[in-house]
Amino acid sequence: MDPIPGDTFDSQATSLYAGQVPTIGNTELENLNGASQTPFVKVDDPPKFELESYIANYTGRTRFNRLFLIGTCSTYLSVEALKAAIIEAKSSKDVSRYERAVRALAEVASNEPEATPDKEWVDRMRKVVKAETDRLEHELRGYKNNLIKESIRMGNEDLGQHYHQIGDLSSASKAYSRMRDYCTTPTHIASMLFKIISVAIERGDWLSVQSHVQRLRNLQSKQEEQAKNQPKMSAALGLSQLHSGSYTDAANSFLNTDPSLGDSFNEVLTSNDVAVYGGLCALASMDRNELQRRVLDNNSFRNFLELEPHIRRAISFFCNSKFRPCLEILESYQADYLLDVHLQRHVSTLYTRIRTKSIQQYLIPFSRVTLDSMSKIFSPRAVGGQAHPVDSTSPFVQELIGLIQDGTLDARIDLEKMVLVSNQTDLRTEVQEATLESLSSFVREAHLRVLRTNIIRAGLEVRVLSDERKQGPAGLGGKHPRPPPGMFQ
Repeated sequence: MDPIPGDTFDSQATSLYAGQVPTIGNTELENLNGASQTPFVKVDDPPKFELESYIANYTGRTRFNRLFLIGTCSTYLSVEALKAAIIEAKSSKDVSRYERAVRALAEVASNEPEATPDKEWVDRMRKVVKAETDRLEHELRGYKNNLIKESIRMGNEDLGQHYHQIGDLSSASKAYSRMRDYCTTPTHIASMLFKIISVAIERGDWLSVQSHVQRLRNLQSKQEEQAKNQPKMSAALGLSQLHSGSYTDAANSFLNTDPSLGDSFNEVLTSNDVAVYGGLCALASMDRNELQRRVLDNNSFRNFLELEPHIRRAISFFCNSKFRPCLEILESYQADYLLDVHLQRHVSTLYTRIRTKSIQQYLIPFSRVTLDSMSKIFSPRAVGGQAHPVDSTSPFVQELIGLIQDGTLDARIDLEKMVLVSNQTDLRTEVQEATLESLSSFVREAHLRVLRTNIIRAGLEVRVLSDERKQGPAGLGGKHPRPPPGMFQ
C-alpha cells in the first residue's frame, strides 16, 4: 500500500511489521455524505472478500457508504465498486450521492459509460423528491389540524424516512425527534429511538448514539421486547465506543451482544462485523487471561467468531504466546479492514496496540534476549523466519528504542552485544519487604488488641444503655472508677 499523492490525500499505509500501520485520516461517515473533506487511505493490496457477496450482506444506505469508500480507497476494486455505487445511488432518491459517485468514477476511469452523468434522471428525480416532500409536509399539517396523535406520529415517521432516503439527515433526525410527543406505547418509543440511532450513526454523531441507547435501556417494555432490542443496542453502543476510541468499552459491548442479532441490524452492521470489531478491540485492550475467559470461552460470542474463524485463530495464537502467527493473520487481513467504513480510521491504533502487547508478553519470561531472536518474530519483512540483519538503524531496533523511551518497556538495549535486558526487580528484596510489612502490620494489630483488653479491664470502656440512647447527648458520660496506679506501666 502506497501513499496517495499529496494533492489529493495525505495518508500513508505501511506494513504491520514495521510497527507503524497506515496513518489514517479521521474518515467518519459524514465524509461519505459530503459534510466534510478529510483524507482517505489508499489501499493497493487486493482484499480477501468478493465485492458482490460482501455488499449483499447489507441493506439500506450503508451499502452505498461501503461501496463508495471501497471505490475511493482501493485501487484494485475502484472501478467495480464505484460502478456498483452508481447503480445503488440510482436505485434510491439521493441525487447528491449519484453525482458524487459519478465524479469519483470519472477521476479513475473517465472512459467508462457510467462516468457520464445521467442529467435526465437527475432532473426527473429532483422533481419527484420535491413533489414527495411537499405532499408529506402537507399531509402532516392536516394531521396536526385534526389533532389525531397517531396520525401525527405516523406523519412525522413518513417524513423522517423520506428525508433519510434523500440524504437530508439533519431534517430526518428532527422529524423523528418530533415523534416523541405522540408515541403512546413503549414499542412506538423503541422504534423512534432506533430510527434516531440509525441516522446518528450515519451522521457520525456518536454522543447522540450513546444517549439514545441509554434511553432504550431505561425504557419500561415487555421482557420479550427487551430481549429483541438488546443485541442492536449493544452493537450500536459498541460502534459508538469504537469510534470514540474507548476500545475496552467497545470490546465489552460487542462481547455482550447476543447472537440473536442475526441480520436484524444489517442497515448498520452484520454479525461478521461484530466478530471482527469485538475481536480486534479485545486483542488490543485485554490480557491473555481475559481473552481466554471472556472471548474464547464465551459461549455467546463464540457464535460470532465462527463467522470469522481467522479472528478466533489470531486470539488463540496470542493466548498461546504464538505472536508471529497472530500478527501474520492480522497483516493478511489488513486490506479488508482498511476498506471497512467503521474500522478504517482505527486500524493503525488497534494494530499498534496489539503489536506492542505482543512484544511485552514475549519479554516477560526473559531477563535478557537477543535482538536477532526477536527480529525473527517482530522484524519487518521477515519471511520464513529469516529477517534482515539487525543493527542500531534498523526499524525494529528503533521501534524498541521508542517503546523504552516512552516507558512502555522497562528495559535497556546493549547495542554492542545486541541484546535487550529487562530491568527486573530483585525478587528476594521484594519478598523481604513484603515480610517486613506483614510483620509490622501484625505487631500494630497485636498492640491494639492488648490496649483494648487493658481498657476493658480498667473499666474505661464507654457503654451506652438503651434508655440513654433515647435521651441523646444528655444521657451520656457515665462515671467510671479511676484505674489503679501503674496499670499501664
